[in-house]
Amino acid sequence: MSGPASLSSAQPRDALTGLPGLDAARRKLDAWAREAPAHGLLLSLSRLSAINLAYGNAAGDAVIAEAAARLLHFAAAEFDAPWFAARLGGGTFLLLSSDQLSRERWELLGEGLAEAIARPIPGGSATLRLSPRIALLRAMPGEGAESLLDRLGQTMAVLEKRSGRRLLWADGALVRPGQSAAVLEADLLGAIDRDEIEILFQPQFSLRDGAITGAEALARWNHPRLGRIGAGALFAIAERADHMVPLSQHIASRALALGAAWPGGLRLSLNVTSADLAAASYGEAMAMRIAESAFPPERLTLEVTEQALIGDIGQARRSLQKLAGLGVRMALDDFGAGFCNFRYLKLLPLHYLKLDRSMVDGIATDARDLAVLRGIVAMARALDLEVIAEGVEDPQQQAIVAREGCAIMQGFLRARPMSAAAFLRFVTA
Repeated sequence: MSGPASLSSAQPRDALTGLPGLDAARRKLDAWAREAPAHGLLLSLSRLSAINLAYGNAAGDAVIAEAAARLLHFAAAEFDAPWFAARLGGGTFLLLSSDQLSRERWELLGEGLAEAIARPIPGGSATLRLSPRIALLRAMPGEGAESLLDRLGQTMAVLEKRSGRRLLWADGALVRPGQSAAVLEADLLGAIDRDEIEILFQPQFSLRDGAITGAEALARWNHPRLGRIGAGALFAIAERADHMVPLSQHIASRALALGAAWPGGLRLSLNVTSADLAAASYGEAMAMRIAESAFPPERLTLEVTEQALIGDIGQARRSLQKLAGLGVRMALDDFGAGFCNFRYLKLLPLHYLKLDRSMVDGIATDARDLAVLRGIVAMARALDLEVIAEGVEDPQQQAIVAREGCAIMQGFLRARPMSAAAFLRFVTA
């Protein structure tokens, strides 16, 4: 199965990250060797020992959990074909894909994942940073688990001795930082103008009656040479090229215009980036964009992650309050992933908590995961917030989040992201 559902709940899970371990990775690799060629990526988190020494093992565990969450989000945004993620121990992770990828595309994905892992991690008393190193390979026909893992391990050992390098192919080819993405960075603004950035919509459903309530807008770049570039790599390219704001504005404008054609009552959810909130004019600019689209502001939800709030929280609060005054609703996205600053629950004009998929993944098999879900729902209820469960992949998870009081669900169980035309057919059928 593709996406997070490939992380079977029957496999033993790592207690810290919820990911399968080395034995599960070996089984998956051996199975894929008989079925389809695999691409492998070994991720190692350097500076982890320094964080443990400076801030304690609890901080080290938290950044490992955050890195795992970022890896899963990145993979979910990038892959249509089956993929698999595992924690091999310490700060070492494995990511596999059976997608038909060119060498250039796999390298681009490695660079995008490195960018995602390297972003600042908000801590209790300090902002922490990890220095990722990534070994890449394309499996040889029929190559089994032991050979593939050995080649990745040897490549990582070489990479760790090369100061300033963070990506290396198993055949010894170095990846110059930004090499694969350099041309894409220069071409991104043109791609926006040429309408190569497609807006997808992932439906959301009421857990009370099963009715569709709206959709989250997502983006991918349909590159004429590399093919589909998902949101993870796309935003990594945009951040490096300092094009985050134009890209975010384009996605918002297109999504609002497309949403204006939806039947009445359906809500649209848009993601807000750190670059958006860094601009003092964000509230006014978004209000103007909403007015121009004729999309009703009371049917719009803005999803803000804790990562996007690392900057000036006062300025972010002012921008979001202005939009809330127009009727726009706010959701704190990826709730429960990595660090969680409860101060945001007091400062921001929130209406929803959107659970990170890691908060849903183990609720059917782990009593502690279920207890955490119940605690979050109880807190949300006390704050008069509704809970959105993201990453719902099987009927048992759906039954549990409904029973425990979540209001809305989103996940592959009910619907995958789809084109604007497909979504309109979906809601009018």
